[in-house]
Amino acid sequence: MADKNIRRESRRDYHLRRSNQGHIFGKIIKWFLLIVLLVVVSGIGLFAFYVKDAPNISQDQLQSGGTSSLYTNNGKFLLSLGSEKRIYVKNKDIPQQLKDAVVSVEDKRFYNDKLGVDPIRIVGSMLTNAQSNSIAAGGSTITQQLVKLTVFSTAASQRTLKRKAQEAWLAMKVQHEFSKDQILEFYINKVFMNYGNYGMETAANYYYNKPLKNLDLVQTALIAGMPNAPVAYDPYLYPQKAKYRRNIVLKTMLQNNKITKAQYSQAANEPINRGLKPRRTQNESKIRKIDDPYVKEVISEVKSKGFDPYNNNLKITVNIDQRAQNKLYELANNGSVPFTNNKMQIGATVVDPTNGHVVAILGGRHLPSVQLGLDRAVQTGRSTGSSIKPVLDYGPAIQYLNWSTAKMIDDSKYVYPGTNIQLYDWDNKYDGMMTMRKALEQSRNVPAVKTLAEVGVKRASAFARRMGVNVSPKSGLSVAIGANASSLQMTGAYSAFATMGIYHKPQFVSKIETPDGLTRNYDSNGVRVMKKSTAYMITDMLKGVIKRGSGTSAKIADLYQAGKTGTVKYSDEDLAKYPSYNSTPKDSWFVGYTRSYVMGVWTGYDNLKDGTIAGIGQQSAQLIYKSMMTYLMRNKPNLNWEQPKSVVRAKIVNNSNPPQVASSGGTWQLFVRGHATAGVGNSAASYDEDDEETDTNSSTDNDNTNTVNTTVSRSSARSDNGSVHQSNNSEKASSSSSSKAQSSSSSAQSQKSSQSSDHDSDKE
Repeated sequence: MADKNIRRESRRDYHLRRSNQGHIFGKIIKWFLLIVLLVVVSGIGLFAFYVKDAPNISQDQLQSGGTSSLYTNNGKFLLSLGSEKRIYVKNKDIPQQLKDAVVSVEDKRFYNDKLGVDPIRIVGSMLTNAQSNSIAAGGSTITQQLVKLTVFSTAASQRTLKRKAQEAWLAMKVQHEFSKDQILEFYINKVFMNYGNYGMETAANYYYNKPLKNLDLVQTALIAGMPNAPVAYDPYLYPQKAKYRRNIVLKTMLQNNKITKAQYSQAANEPINRGLKPRRTQNESKIRKIDDPYVKEVISEVKSKGFDPYNNNLKITVNIDQRAQNKLYELANNGSVPFTNNKMQIGATVVDPTNGHVVAILGGRHLPSVQLGLDRAVQTGRSTGSSIKPVLDYGPAIQYLNWSTAKMIDDSKYVYPGTNIQLYDWDNKYDGMMTMRKALEQSRNVPAVKTLAEVGVKRASAFARRMGVNVSPKSGLSVAIGANASSLQMTGAYSAFATMGIYHKPQFVSKIETPDGLTRNYDSNGVRVMKKSTAYMITDMLKGVIKRGSGTSAKIADLYQAGKTGTVKYSDEDLAKYPSYNSTPKDSWFVGYTRSYVMGVWTGYDNLKDGTIAGIGQQSAQLIYKSMMTYLMRNKPNLNWEQPKSVVRAKIVNNSNPPQVASSGGTWQLFVRGHATAGVGNSAASYDEDDEETDTNSSTDNDNTNTVNTTVSRSSARSDNGSVHQSNNSEKASSSSSSKAQSSSSSAQSQKSSQSSDHDSDKE
């Protein structure tokens, strides 16, 4: 009896436990379903919240091209980045073979999906991307791609959850309102196909000079595969990559049962250039030819900001002054500014220093009709010669060491520390003790190198870097008289002098607007990179370069302006090939400015064999600056720079060391307040620029060059465009606060050096 009772209790306990377990499991299921329901409801709510702000999309938009348009700052249309004429192909004229190719490689379930989005494809791409830890596969359908090309940016930075939700919503709307054939027609006509071509019919005409319906399987596969990366799969420039992509299209067609294995095998082995027409340039308007260097930099800048200027339908506001751009092009090409010969080249940049806007740029003379060709204003990083001295030598000396313009520097025999290499000035002579003002105006090389040694290369390179000029802190001292930079970089750096120390990075684009209403403004307030005293004192000395030094050819009567020349000699290796080049410069520079504009000009040759800068060509940089600045300033106020309270001006006894106030005669000099010599007061009220000219000794106006040996050995480096220029790596001497300290610390390293530097010597 007891055993029966125990068994009954055990059965009751068992059923009770089963009942409790079932109850708990039921609760778990209910909670799980509730959570799922909440997630679904929340997802729907979030989706609805995002899509309520989705942009409208019309048939006109779907049928339009994907190109971006450029506008000037006053809202006027400038030009379109795409072809002037797009060949639109209707669905009835699109060959089935092309449709099969596009669908196979882009969205094989295109005809079967009813939503416009493909959940299977999305999940698959998520798993693939998770495995590769990157975006290795896309989940967008052809319909989604069409929507993206029509109203959204393709930039990676814009791939937000909100944007994807809106994209999916609009894809579903497009799917509902248009047939599959219409959607495919829109897509085939919208995609970018490189070289300014939009749409596959336009591309067939460009690459094969025939319509889509006349393309064979191999050619069709190339055209169908290009939209994935039209530049990377360029059959002219990257034939191997283009063939790889073409064969991927063929393989997907085989897998999709659109071609036979025999067709695949034959087509995959065909050379990529079969039937391909020679690369040709399109007929361009005059404005596109003149603006090509500017457009090239706009495209580069837009891409750097995360947008695709070819596929995003962007409205891009650029900083060009078209009249100034036209004038600069005209001056370089119409013969009004003389050059040595027709092969002599130029790169020039004009910037508004108050905001960094690049108002005009010159990529070269006699530019060929090639879109996005070589832009010498940006791409040609040649030695700056002495034009670097204000940026790398004397600017930092004022900024960090509080030197006055009356600071005495010894222009005497100088050997680079740790080497047996003697540094010479342009005239192979030394002029002894002189003020910093005279050293800069006369562009004496020894004082510049000694100044850099006092400042220290590391500190000076940091100063230059803040102004957009990259000089390695490990450079040798010869960088004091020449560093590699473009006219764009040099113009940007001098802009900081023009604005009393505020640097605006040169910009080609001020605003980008996307079709869905996204607007990005890129103007800024700039950043202070030096004290007002530094900028003012450099400007005051650079005025003298134009008044009394090598810059006299750039002088414009009564205009307040400042500037610096720069010339570079040929290397021993260059002269061994062309001994007749010995008495002429390899590169010639002028960078000048007013308060309204800054202009940097480089002149030289792309290739060593093209010639040398001879005769009047040595003044071409200054003469084009003079003509252009005269044009630019015709309607601008002629404003002088106001002396800041941090600067003290006084007449100083010539060559007095330490500086002594002159009771009569003397030269006007500037001091950083708090660091002036005893007895110097602020006599700015009595300062007269005409008086300064009278009291300062004048010097020769010619700008000549002589070789300056600064390294153990010299070699030349070939640039990407084939031009030969001197390398700027100099003897590996470390810099310190004094020449003596530098000598002891760098001797061992400099003995190891066998690199070369540019050698500049201005006769100022």
